[in-house]
Amino acid sequence: MRNTIRQHNVLPLICGFLSTAILALGLSVSPCPAYGQAPSTQSEAKAPAFPGKTWVRIEKPETAGYSSVRLNALRAWLESIDTTAMVVSVGGRSLFEYGDVSHLSYLASVRKSLLAILYGKYVENGTIQLNKTLRDIGLTDVDGLLPTEQAATIEHLITARSGVYHPASNSGDSTASAPPRGSQRPGTYYLYNNWDFNAAGAAFEKLTGLDIYDALESDLAKPIGMQDFDRSKQRKSGNAKQSQHMAYHIWISARDMARVGLLMLRGGRWEDRQVVSGDWVRRISSLVTPLNEMNPPSYRSLGTGNRWGYGYMWWVWDAPNSPGPFQGAFTGMGAGGQYITVLPQLDMVVAHKTDIDQVSPHGPGQRRRAVTGTEYDAILRLLIVAKCPGGKCQ
Repeated sequence: MRNTIRQHNVLPLICGFLSTAILALGLSVSPCPAYGQAPSTQSEAKAPAFPGKTWVRIEKPETAGYSSVRLNALRAWLESIDTTAMVVSVGGRSLFEYGDVSHLSYLASVRKSLLAILYGKYVENGTIQLNKTLRDIGLTDVDGLLPTEQAATIEHLITARSGVYHPASNSGDSTASAPPRGSQRPGTYYLYNNWDFNAAGAAFEKLTGLDIYDALESDLAKPIGMQDFDRSKQRKSGNAKQSQHMAYHIWISARDMARVGLLMLRGGRWEDRQVVSGDWVRRISSLVTPLNEMNPPSYRSLGTGNRWGYGYMWWVWDAPNSPGPFQGAFTGMGAGGQYITVLPQLDMVVAHKTDIDQVSPHGPGQRRRAVTGTEYDAILRLLIVAKCPGGKCQ
């Protein structure tokens, strides 16, 4: 998963490309300001809105304080990479859409961020107690767990700090860099570890008595009116010989990802209903592991755009002394180019998808390639500079 935010050495090339594209459109603004630098002023706030059966579209971006010309530069950038679909909402309305936003595709590791939301209801009502250990709830795995590993709590699982380095049923994490089993006391060492996340899914089902996908439908998809959710498309996978805890993969659309982001932006509220408590939303989107405690140490690279620490299965912007458009930001990230990014300072949600099983428009017979973290950083930068100075567009 983490490969989505690693490639920072090519960012100057991307910025150069974007600068050329913007200049060709008659603009002089750079698309690559320093992260943490806010637009000069904000546009007039509009009353928060929520989509009904469909998203309300902002037909003229200038009415929301954004430049159509600059958003066209963003569209040109998306056409040059392998983005499948993207939805950007501002104030609960759709500012920008690209591709087939109704297309269902693999969510990759953003599934973990959705599970974090589902946990909220059951933590609040006491069904799940985060301080319970794996020993307390009787959760084990193939060939058993070490005594020190059995002392890990549910909270350690959902913050990737369990210290359990049992093989996971699926790949896509950092277990190749894991310390020896039993060497790290639970709660003391962060490692992006699919065993933790899959075990968190197993613990959820064990304690609630619910299938994750049934909870996803009843506790999230229906309350926020997902337009494209299909329970029959959801399925677990993994190697049961390695671990009995399967990966709970999820397939949803870009426009429904944007609904999830809006729910988080609104503190767990959807219209007049509190779907998940505001306290829980704040908790899971708050920093637990700062950048300088990430493992393996390569995660701590301070390359441009890489300031994401970790919360409760959400990545959290770690720049407390740098106010600006990323202040309070958090994001779900998944391999291939799956993102749900929430930028509270801009009242913005960005939902981005790349379906790597689709044929690429850039090569006959070739599949879409992953959209890298650097390329996604450029998308966010273009959105930031698309905001008109003072919120008033000429």
